Parts: sequence; C-alpha cells; structure tokens
Amino acid sequence: MTHTRRELMIGAMAGAAASATPWRMPALAQQQSTWRSAAAEAAAKAEGNTLVVYSSINEQEALPVWKHFEETTGIKVQYVRGSDVTLISRVMIEHRGQQRSWDIMLSTGTGRLPPDTLVPFEPAEAAAFPAMAKDPAKRWYGLHATYNAPSYNTRTVKPEELTRRYEDFLDRPQWAGRCAIDRTDTQWLMGMIQHYGEAQVRKLLGEINSALKPVLTEGHLNLARQVAAGEYLMTLNNYISLTTNVKVGGGPTDFWLLDPVVLFFEQLGISARAPHPKTAAYAIDFLMSGDGQTRTTRWGRSPVRRDVTPIPPDLFAQLDRHKVIAVTPSTEEDRRNRRVFDEIFRVR
Repeated sequence: MTHTRRELMIGAMAGAAASATPWRMPALAQQQSTWRSAAAEAAAKAEGNTLVVYSSINEQEALPVWKHFEETTGIKVQYVRGSDVTLISRVMIEHRGQQRSWDIMLSTGTGRLPPDTLVPFEPAEAAAFPAMAKDPAKRWYGLHATYNAPSYNTRTVKPEELTRRYEDFLDRPQWAGRCAIDRTDTQWLMGMIQHYGEAQVRKLLGEINSALKPVLTEGHLNLARQVAAGEYLMTLNNYISLTTNVKVGGGPTDFWLLDPVVLFFEQLGISARAPHPKTAAYAIDFLMSGDGQTRTTRWGRSPVRRDVTPIPPDLFAQLDRHKVIAVTPSTEEDRRNRRVFDEIFRVR
C-alpha cells in the first residue's frame, strides 16, 4: 500500500475501529493541552503539513490516535504499517539509497537500527518518562510499555488453578496440549534468563515444554483471540496489552502476573533524513503527552507515564508487587535469544 492510499484510508479505518466496543476511556490527563504549539504547527505547515510514520502498531489501535492528531492540527499523516523485521529492512534499503522517505518510526525494532539512521532528540515530555524508557544516546524513547504475562480463558480455567510461579506449570497436567506460546517471544526469554540464569531457564522451560507440549503460534494478537475463543486454555506468555485488548472487546480472557514480569518498549525515533523533522518532533510531543498516552490506552496499550491511568486501572499497583525486568536487546542478542528459544521449544 502506498503512502498516498494509506493517507486517504486513515479516516475510514479509524472510524471502523472506533465502531467496536472499547474499554471506557480514562479521563484525559491534565497535561493534555501542553503539547499544542502555534509555532510548531506553523513550522509543520512550512515543511509541507505532512508526516510519514513507519510503525508496527496495528491499525485498530494506531489510526484513531493519528486521526485525532490530524483533526487537531490539520497535519496529514501517512501511516505505513509493517512488522519489525519488514520495517527495519525497508529503512536499511532506503537509507543506503539516501532516500528521505519517513519521519517517525514506532516499533520494538527502532533501537536496533544503526546509529546513523536516527537523529538524537530530546522531547518536551521526556521528564515524565522513566530512565528505562529512554535511550542513553537519546536516539529513541519508549512510548508503549509491553509487559509480558501468562493469559487464560476465564470460562474454562478457574482462578484457583492459576500458577504462582513458573515452576508450578509442571503441576498442571490438565493443560497439556491445550496451551500455547508465540514462537517469537525472544524478549520474554531474555528477561527470564536475566532472572533465572540461562542454565536454569533451559532446564525449567525444557521441562515445561515436555510436560505441557505447548503449541507454537505466530502473532500475539491472534494468540490472544484464540485463547478468548477457547482454542487454547492458556498461554505460557503473551503481551498484557493484547490480552487486555481482547478482554475490553468482550472476550473471556485475562492475564495473571508471575515473577519476572518482562518489559520492553515500542520505541519512537526520528529519521536522520526525515523530510519533515520539525513536524516529527511536534508529533512526538503529542504522543508522549498525557493526552497522547491516554489515547493509546483505549485499546489496552499500557502507558509509560505513571500519571496516566492504565487498563486495568490497578495495573501499576499489581506490577509494583512483582519483579519487573526491562530488556532492550541488540540485534545480536535478539538472534541469540531466538536460537535459544528454538532449542528449548524444539522449533524445527
């Protein structure tokens, strides 16, 4: 899909997404108007009044947020969605060709781009974000907090059956062959290794794999939907935001927290060859503001700011009772984690 065609579709797709039944949207944070700037909007108009966004966020969640930005500022957003791998490959091809094709990248792979593809910057809202959500070199900032936790079908699994430790999965023979995990959960594996040590993780997860024989799937949102549909009773792991996304749409599913809770971020970066750099900086001020962070929670995304109410509202309180491990794997670490994952779960 071309940039132009995606721009023409953004209003219609945002409307379609909004027609579903989201969680009741939290009240907008008090900071909602602080990102508005007449000078920044004038600079955006001088750059062409257009913004090109590369992102791995699904359209259901992303387009309503960008539609609000468009309607508020008059800036047209060209939204290009792809997987992390696809976007990184595209950026590298365009970078080698010295193309000025995109402004903002929002993806878990943004931090894995070579340093010369991203420009250091310091957004106005940076002070509201914790250090773990900021690249020390200021090349990216974490916009969404992706927490990892097991999930289950609330109609078929009783609360008293839920495990308190990962070791307890070995005592749940009734789940054998009826559980699943996404075959790309390398960030989760990295956090598990940091918590347990690699030797213990290989032993523990190897035993769980032998005992429960989890089905390996691909696509975290699809996995969350499959659990809600009853295709699987539970998952060894999934993204809390996507389990919540399905739950707020009426699906009988929920998550529960185990130590460690592995965290990684959807990372915002600005292209070193951005065709609209001032517009990009202005858009990031919106996304990182209380207003922008609140809007991203509508479909279950977890905010990074602690002054924005998450879904569920007690999420931060729950997390504070557990060990949270934030990971930002390099390209080489990601490759190694994938090899270890495949060895543990016997991926062929």
